[in-house]
Amino acid sequence: MFICLVVTNARRLATAALFFLATATLTAAPSGPTLQLDYGHGEPQDNPITRFMYFVPLISPEPVSVFTNAGNTQCARVSSLTCHTNGQAFSATCEFEFTGTGSQQNVFDHTNHIQKHMKELVAGGSMKHQLGSINVAGAGSGSIEMEGTLTNGRPVVSLVQMCFNSHGHASPVTINLMDFVYRDGSVQTANEMVARVNALTFQRTTGTPKMEVTIASLKRKGAGNGLWQNFMGSLKGATVNLFLPPLTAEPEGQSAMLDFGLALVTEKPAFTFPFAARLKGTSLAPP
Repeated sequence: MFICLVVTNARRLATAALFFLATATLTAAPSGPTLQLDYGHGEPQDNPITRFMYFVPLISPEPVSVFTNAGNTQCARVSSLTCHTNGQAFSATCEFEFTGTGSQQNVFDHTNHIQKHMKELVAGGSMKHQLGSINVAGAGSGSIEMEGTLTNGRPVVSLVQMCFNSHGHASPVTINLMDFVYRDGSVQTANEMVARVNALTFQRTTGTPKMEVTIASLKRKGAGNGLWQNFMGSLKGATVNLFLPPLTAEPEGQSAMLDFGLALVTEKPAFTFPFAARLKGTSLAPP
């Protein structure tokens, strides 16, 4: 009788433990993908490009769909870390590289934003310089610059800048910009431009989070790739940098990028992004 009672109680405890674990799993907050970071030590850790660029739907105020071409082999790897400090502040640089072939697009859905401004559009107004997509084509070299202070010996990251044009290579990152206007009974795009991006900068602030964009060149969509077009594109890009206002970023996206910078500064072997609620989905086919 005593043995049967012990066995019964043990089964009840095991069932309760399994129920607790299942409940904890179901209620645990979802997370984003994990980046593997090797800093050039040991076995190279390559991350699919969609994993490295997961910050895009995190910073976006609008829903984002991610598209990669069929057979895409693009990967990203953090290959080195250097850090300098004077005991009160620090600066650090991580170099990364994009390898492989293919392209990735992060396409922004402005449907809700357009609906909020529909009256203005119908009345003849326009929504200017809207971010249509952030794209990565092919391979490239870049760096992540971090700056911050030391508090009780612990780093606090205040700035993270992602540069995509290291070692004299042209940046593989572009953004599509467009205006929205109301014509012939519907909302349409106008003045579509393609800007090659040299850097994206995130800075700790008490105000509305922003993402600063540094442009290498700016061309009309469909413009040629000749010497003159490239020269004019570079000239326009330099001019745009003087007047282009920072883009609004979501608070959780800004926090994620600062946390990513901290993980790099402290040489963590991995970093997990928070879950991007505005990510609509991914597809292996181009839009």
